Amino acid sequence: MTSTTDVAAACGDELRALAERLVTFETTAGNEAPAQSWLRDRLADLGFETHTWSADPETLAAHPSFPAAEEIHTVDRPSVAGVLEFGDPDEGRTFVLNGHVDVVPAGKAGWSGDPFTPRWEGDRLVGRGAVDMKSQLAACVFAARTLADRVERGELDLDGRLVVESVAGEEDGGTGAAAAALSNPYPFDRDAALVAEPTDMRVVTATEGCLMGRIEIEGRPAHAARKWQGESVLPGFDRVREALDRLERERAERLSHPLYDRFETPWPVVVGRVDAGTWASNVPGELTAEVRVGVAPGESLDAVEREVREALAAAAADDPWLADHPPRFERFGVQFASAEIDPGEPVVTTLQDALRASAGDESDVAPVGETYGSDARHFVEAGTPAVVFGPGRIEAAHFPDESVHWPAVETAADVFAETARRFLTGDGHD
Repeated sequence: MTSTTDVAAACGDELRALAERLVTFETTAGNEAPAQSWLRDRLADLGFETHTWSADPETLAAHPSFPAAEEIHTVDRPSVAGVLEFGDPDEGRTFVLNGHVDVVPAGKAGWSGDPFTPRWEGDRLVGRGAVDMKSQLAACVFAARTLADRVERGELDLDGRLVVESVAGEEDGGTGAAAAALSNPYPFDRDAALVAEPTDMRVVTATEGCLMGRIEIEGRPAHAARKWQGESVLPGFDRVREALDRLERERAERLSHPLYDRFETPWPVVVGRVDAGTWASNVPGELTAEVRVGVAPGESLDAVEREVREALAAAAADDPWLADHPPRFERFGVQFASAEIDPGEPVVTTLQDALRASAGDESDVAPVGETYGSDARHFVEAGTPAVVFGPGRIEAAHFPDESVHWPAVETAADVFAETARRFLTGDGHD
């Protein structure tokens, strides 16, 4: 077997520099363009053929996961990719290393420094996007470049293509990846993909979906000095919240999946936002709550929505006021479908072999499921098998002082390169 590629030895300083530079861009939703323009130029300098595309709101709106076109924001949100071709590319496979450039807002609370000024704490890179997922994106770039260098030196003989994608809008629904799935931006087909999310170096073959819904509760406002003349929405919301907690527990007991056995709450139900009342001196007469409901692999969003509606109806039936003024429920925003691929897919077994070769035979290569969603679902829906894998823990993402353990990034870069090499050569799979 050809020895694995040591990306850090070949271009460790460049890998660090690229990750640091990406962190300096405040790539929250709608602000991805400057980083993408810079990265496209950097890819071109590194010898990649570059491609750029933007999502079309009307096209996305026709997809069941997306809301109406006027609610989809795609202006100045390009996605970019770099392509490397080897030997006779049309005679070989095409493998995609996918990452997203966008990050969630950082705020100021809890940060010990500027979120977009990268810094090092020992062997950890700290900054917004360090773990989710700009370090992974940098690792994809130099895994591909290092593999190409080996081909150019005559150490490897490959046919095919290697694509590195930096997509926009993953955090708010995957607009860039969805656009690429619905309308291929390349003049060639894609055979498989690795989505480089922080999985703690576990091989993820199933990702959870989520139903995003808005619950509205009606009360009766009244002057606070005559509170007994009103009907506060807060007791009604307590009933609704208790009903959602019961639904979460019931679903955890009823729905089992072998890849989710390690989770006590595999299908979380979270009320993430509540807005009630209009004035401190009034009995609150209206309340809006936004909820996220985990969707198990194989479940439909429609089925989960029915369960939520049934839970709300049951809560209302036990309350005199709610029985006459039942809570209203509607979806809002992007809906995340679940995604799952067969653990026997070549991209999975190839990744497992590469992980053993690059990270050691003691590596845990058993497939697992994750409770978050990812852009893998867009690849899977388009018929392209996609596995999720990368360094860092999801627990560190979206948090103040977000960080990633750099040696894990370097190991992951080796795994990315070895997975691509094996997939393109056909080592270890049919």
